[in-house]
Amino acid sequence: MTSRAGTGLAMFGAAVLLASAGAVRAEPTRYPFTLENCGTDINFKGAPKRVVSVGQTQTEILYALGLADRVVGTAVWFGPVARPYEAANAQVPRLADNTPSFESVLNQTPDLVTAMFAWHIGPHGAVARREQFTDLSVPVYVSPADCVGKDNSAPGDGVRTLPFSMDLVYRNVRELGRIFDVSTRAETLASELKAREDAAIASMADSPVRGMPVVVWFSSRDVKGDAFLAGAKGVPAYILDKLGARNVITTNEEWPQVSWESIAVADPAVIVLVKMDRRLFPADDLAVKLDFLRTDPVARRLTAVRENRIVVMDAAATRPGLGTIDGMVSLAREFRTLGPAR
Repeated sequence: MTSRAGTGLAMFGAAVLLASAGAVRAEPTRYPFTLENCGTDINFKGAPKRVVSVGQTQTEILYALGLADRVVGTAVWFGPVARPYEAANAQVPRLADNTPSFESVLNQTPDLVTAMFAWHIGPHGAVARREQFTDLSVPVYVSPADCVGKDNSAPGDGVRTLPFSMDLVYRNVRELGRIFDVSTRAETLASELKAREDAAIASMADSPVRGMPVVVWFSSRDVKGDAFLAGAKGVPAYILDKLGARNVITTNEEWPQVSWESIAVADPAVIVLVKMDRRLFPADDLAVKLDFLRTDPVARRLTAVRENRIVVMDAAATRPGLGTIDGMVSLAREFRTLGPAR
């Protein structure tokens, strides 16, 4: 099972080591400057002092960059914060577990709002459209991982036109580093993440799951209905590809809904279940998903279920952020324990 706490702690320790060793140096930010973000130019006259972070990935990156004292509100949590940031996070108001209201964000008088997803702040923003903030002189920074190579023109999770890459997360880290004039910390963090990613990939050189068909089940509106599975170009697909496995889903939607009859036709050799604290749908609960797989007349006949090749992955690993690398490392460890499919 994925454990963010341990790997996150290792990451934190390594980052501190690299920083103390002076391994990375970057130029200080020269203000003012203009940053292109998701098709919009943002002007910065100085480092923001009050940030509302709408999305766990953005919050954890800010914490990892040593900016917890600038964060005045958070929202959109899928699981517990990574252990190294528990103390810092306890001091920051949580505006909502899921989608915060527009007013609750503005009540924190932010001079910057960051967003993990364009569907929260974007063309059909569940919180607000970007223009609603900028009209009030509040700039918005959206994770490039959710807009570069992705079509968010329709409501929902969006459709990826290009495969996700961790390069977008490294860009996210470096851009926040520039915005807050902590580029040396950002370069250190990005370098450490890349080293951990490379090590996880190298550990799977003789992967027992190479080419093996896999599905990643996030949730379902009705546990007996269609399942939200990881699409062909999202974060989980990137992890599977890097670890040598094959995502059986070929559509570009971020989380397409797929019937269990279609899943039975694909007959995955491994099923990855996503674990989360969110309880928006009954199938958010890991125990509900496991019970369904073992009792449903279609699901229980799947090869992965019959051979008990079921792996659990933390929800943070399915989002473009620090948790992606934690998830890749943990999933590599889980995959190495699996023998070849019978």
